[in-house]
Order: sequence, then structure tokens, then C-alpha cells
Amino acid sequence: MSGIVGIINLDGATVDRQMLQQMTEFMAYRGPDDRDIWVDGNVGFGHALLRTTSESLREQQPCSLDGEVWITADARIDGRAELVEKLNGSIDLKTVTDVELILRAYQVWEEDCVKHLLGDFAFAIWDSRVQRLFCARDHFGVKPFYYARVGNSLIFSNTLNGVRIHPQVSDELNDLAIADFLLFGYNQEIDTTTFADIQRLPPAHCLTLSRETLQSKRYWTLPVDGHIRYKKASDYVDRFKELLGVAVEDRLRSDSVGVFMSGGLDSTTIAATAKEALSKQSKAFDLRAYTTVFDRLIPDRERYYSGLAAEALGIPIHYLVADDYTLFERWEQPLLRRPEPTDVSFLAFSVDQFKQIATHSRVVLDGNGGDPVLYSRGAYFYFAYLVKNLQFLSLGAELVQYVLSHGRLPQPGLRSQVKRWLGISSWRPPYPSWISKELSQSLNLHQRWEKLTGESAPIHPIRPEAYEQLTAPLWPYLFESRDPGVTGIPVEVRYPFFDLRLVNYLLAIPPVPWFLHKELVRVAMAGILPESVRLRPKTPLVGDPLRELLQQPRGQWMEQFKPTSELAEYVNRDAVGLISEINSHISEVWLNLRPLNLDLWLQNLENNQNQIDTGEKLCTQKA
Repeated sequence: MSGIVGIINLDGATVDRQMLQQMTEFMAYRGPDDRDIWVDGNVGFGHALLRTTSESLREQQPCSLDGEVWITADARIDGRAELVEKLNGSIDLKTVTDVELILRAYQVWEEDCVKHLLGDFAFAIWDSRVQRLFCARDHFGVKPFYYARVGNSLIFSNTLNGVRIHPQVSDELNDLAIADFLLFGYNQEIDTTTFADIQRLPPAHCLTLSRETLQSKRYWTLPVDGHIRYKKASDYVDRFKELLGVAVEDRLRSDSVGVFMSGGLDSTTIAATAKEALSKQSKAFDLRAYTTVFDRLIPDRERYYSGLAAEALGIPIHYLVADDYTLFERWEQPLLRRPEPTDVSFLAFSVDQFKQIATHSRVVLDGNGGDPVLYSRGAYFYFAYLVKNLQFLSLGAELVQYVLSHGRLPQPGLRSQVKRWLGISSWRPPYPSWISKELSQSLNLHQRWEKLTGESAPIHPIRPEAYEQLTAPLWPYLFESRDPGVTGIPVEVRYPFFDLRLVNYLLAIPPVPWFLHKELVRVAMAGILPESVRLRPKTPLVGDPLRELLQQPRGQWMEQFKPTSELAEYVNRDAVGLISEINSHISEVWLNLRPLNLDLWLQNLENNQNQIDTGEKLCTQKA
């Protein structure tokens, strides 16, 4: 998760080297291994390096192969052997860096190079031959990319506060992004940020600046037409294990790795696959699991199930006990300040867990993404698709196969579909009465609320829930919230279930029986995970830690918080009800906490600016 930054002066003025150096040095916390800049007239790149693979030990950025095309990148390229084969070059896979592979791909395909790249990446390429800037962000948006076109300059970085250092970038807020946070918990617009001047390059998009024309366009869309059918059921499982193994192995590339491992099926599957991949190496490795548990506050079985999995896999497990943390603990400390509004209620123990991992590794694997790609509530859409396409033989065969292996008919999932037909929406909290009336009217927020909390038309013919979840703005938000540019800790989180090869496969195979109750992964993990973990049903927490903490005396201050003057532009404080109302739905509790979250963020906004200014002064002294 290296830091990247760049300045392009559209009027031809020479880039201020001192300013570029300041912006680069500001990212030292996320790229502690090396920092360097490159300037060529009106174009300048900066890079703060975090080495996380063996190949990156020889990496230097900004980088060029010919002195004419330059790149600064935060990238991990997957499928390296296949890419080298397509490039038809005599490239040594053991030594070639990922950034060199991107440059070689650009040499061959120019802007179409992104169509040949797999992995997590955010990069910018300056082609001096045609005076063009070309930038790209990976398919699912694991790596962030921000930019601002202000005055006569284009400024970009994968660190939001890094862009804000530039004197031409204002601190003016984006009211719609603030409103989205209050209503939904995060910005619903994938191409904007909380700051009016700063844009966000959406996932699967590239950005081109040529002859002062700035254009953003999508280069990939999640497919809906995949179709894979095998004769033998075992072939589906074997191919899944093969692709998951490749996805995990490509994300390892280090002999010291952590895994976020609860006692659930997805994360333990990732841990088991990582253990198998590392065991094939000739060299020693260090794989450790990290688990957050509650021992007293609520009934919590994660310690028990994760312990069983760790013992079976023969890997050490480190627990972080969350019982004694308070809501908003240490919220004012620099490491908990966030560049954009967020629910900071439980940030303290999240930060502490990242610190715990950082003492051991710079890479941690995460099982997020397993639910959308591996789980389905019912078989309705698939059976309806077969009937619509007159595939009655396939329908009969699927039903017979399922009954023979499970002794019962599959759940159709008709309840949710009947509700859709009748126009009955799932429960949702009411539109908050405390939203500023002026803000609500000026941005038409009530209509936005109705639209974004309502049912959407299915897109994928047989896996509509999976498709909707995979393309939701929640995931880029989650990825960015765990990026070192936000956490302040040089630990890179990698998500094997978001591997493009694996996702394409899982959207193309028949949902029945493979995604009912996560059948595919349960069969794949037979003999690998303990049976009690492998067959454990998907269940929510028995208790809710937020509700429990709100009932404690030490949480009562939140009911009387005094707002900043800035909050009044967005929230009518007097209309915010009791946050800890015991009869409220938990979603309402979270909703009513957001004015407080926003108020604390606004208080920290000035502190953040002071931190940025201090960073500028320190960098100036170093320069």
C-alpha cells in the first residue's frame, strides 16, 4: 500500500519541487521504506514505498523503462505468469516488479493495458511522447485514487489528506456527501469525496488527461452472461479450490502473513487455503490469525470456534478482547482521525488490532466478500430462469440431484420474492426528522432516501443478490477505510474473495446446490476444517455490543453532547432523540448516532488541518 502523488501544471509552469517533496514526505507513514520524486517540467510524481513482496525489494519509484514513460503506482499484479506470456517478453518472474509489468503492458497495449491487468492497483502514467496522463483504479476499488482539478493544476494521490496539502485545493465541504453519511453511513456517489474540490476515481475506471481535456471512463463491468456447466459435481468443487488457491497464493507473496479470522466459514477457509499454499514453499513461513472477541459483554462464541480452527490448522491465534473498550474511545487522538466522516464508535479496538498485526506482518488476508459470492437465500431466480428459457430437463436434473444429496427440496426463497411482487419493502428506519430542513429541501434528500433504500430491479438473471452486493458502493468504502492512508498503519489488507477470476467463476456456475447455505465451500473444506466450524450455520451475534454499551453509565454523555456550530448546517440537534432508546431497532440506534459521529469529525477536521500544516512545515525543514 505505497503512497502515490502527482502534480500536472496545465499552463506549462514548472512543478514546484518543494511542494511535491512535501506531499511525498507527508505519506511517509504509509510508505516508510523509501521516498522519491521525479520532475520533468510541468509534470511531477512522488512515491512513498511500502515493500510487501519479495519482488518489491528491488523496486524504486517513480519508475521508467525508457526515460519517456514514467509511472507512480500502488499495485499488486496477479496472474503474473499469464501476463508475461501475453507480453511475449523474456522477463524474469522472480525479479520483475509489479510496476515494471504495468509499464510493459502499457508499452504493448497503451490505454487498453488495464484490460489485461489483474490484481489491486492505483497508478498514474505520464507519456511524454504524446503529453498524456493515464491513470487507473482496479476492478473492485481496493486501492483508492483521488484527484482535484483546480486552477491550472491537476493533483492526484491515493491519500486524501495528501491532496489537501496542495494550496490550490480548498477545504470546502461537499454537502451531498455529508448528507449521505448522515442518511446511509457513507457517501453513495462513487466519484466524489467529502471535499468539493476532490474527486474520487471510481472502481474499474481510468482517467486520461490529454491536451487539457480530462476524461474518466469505465473499462470493465461485472459480467452477467457467464455460463459454466460440468458433468460431474466434483468438478465444480475442484475448480473452486483451484481458483481460490490461486487467489490466495497471489495475495501472499510474503513469508510473514496475518489473517483476520473469526470462527465463521469464510475467514477460516481463507486461513486454511493460505496455510496450504505456504506449506508448498521450500522456505519457512509465519502465518498467524487475529480475532476480536467479547468474553463478557455479550454471548460470543468466536473465541471457541476460531480456536478450534487455529488448532486444526496448526497456526497461532491472537485475540483482542473488546469488552473493556468504550464507545468513541480515544476519538480525538491523531491515529483515530479519519479524512472523511465515519462511524467511529468502535474505531479504537480496530486501530489496536492493526497495531497488533503491524508488529508481525505488513500483509493481512480478509474473508470479506464471501457472503455475496458464496451465499444465496433461495433458488427462486435460478428456477425461474430455467423455466423462462424452457430448460425443464435441467430444472428436473437440478432438483433430483439436490434431493438425492440433501434429502429435501431446496428452499425456493419465495417469501422475499412475494414481498417484491406486492411492493412490500424490507424494514428500514424512518427518514430522520433531525436532518436540517434547508439541507433536505435543497438536495431533495427525502426522495434520495426513498430511492436508495427501496428495492432495485434485478440485473443478474440467476444471482441478482450477489450482483447487487458486489457492485454496491459499500465495498470501495470498506476497502478505503482499511487502507493505510486512512488507518495510519502500514498494513495492507488483501481480499481473496474479490479475485476477478474467482468472482467470474462463481457468477457463472449453477446456484443450486452450490450457494444454498454455502454448499460449495462446505464441501470444499471437508477434511480440512473442523466439522463444527465447517457445518456451523450462518448466525448473527446473539447480543449487540452497541446496545449494551449505550446502557452503561459511562455512555450517558452521548445523550447530552453539545454540537459545534458547523453541525447546525446539517442537523437540528434538538430533534435528535435518545440514542440509547432500548425499544429502538438497532438500525435506528446507528442512525441516531451519526449526528454525534459527524460532530466529532467536524471537531477533528481542524485538528486534521493542523496535522497537515505541521506535516508541511516538517517536510519543508527536511527539504
